[in-house]
Amino acid sequence: MQDIIAKLTAKDDKYACAIADKIISESRDTDEWYEFFDAFASLLNHPKSLVRNRVLYILSANAQWDDENRFDAIISDYLSYVTDDKPITARQCIKALAQVGVAKPQYIPRILSCFQEADLSKYKDSMRPLIERDMMETKKALIEQL
Repeated sequence: MQDIIAKLTAKDDKYACAIADKIISESRDTDEWYEFFDAFASLLNHPKSLVRNRVLYILSANAQWDDENRFDAIISDYLSYVTDDKPITARQCIKALAQVGVAKPQYIPRILSCFQEADLSKYKDSMRPLIERDMMETKKALIEQL
């Protein structure tokens, strides 16, 4: 497990990104990475936004295998990244929430409520419309699941 965390937090971002992409891709078809769910979740609060971005997608890809409802313990933390200080991380979170909602429809009302209550005023005028568009696209995808 420490090996996985070390790879995902490596200083070489291209390497760490390639590892994350591999985990995300494999997680679409198999639950082999689900056993590391708690380790991935422990990286949600990582100081480096690139690590947070990777982990948001890894967790969303593994939501479909979450028969133990481990996501219940992290959903509040996960939703807090909808308004991350880094607008790119906020966008990544918002996009990944579409997959979470498909796998875990019980979270859809909470996700939609989070979008509605999100204060986007801290973002630059150049980023705010992009975040709003991401929210609309994810909202549309989630509503289709209801």
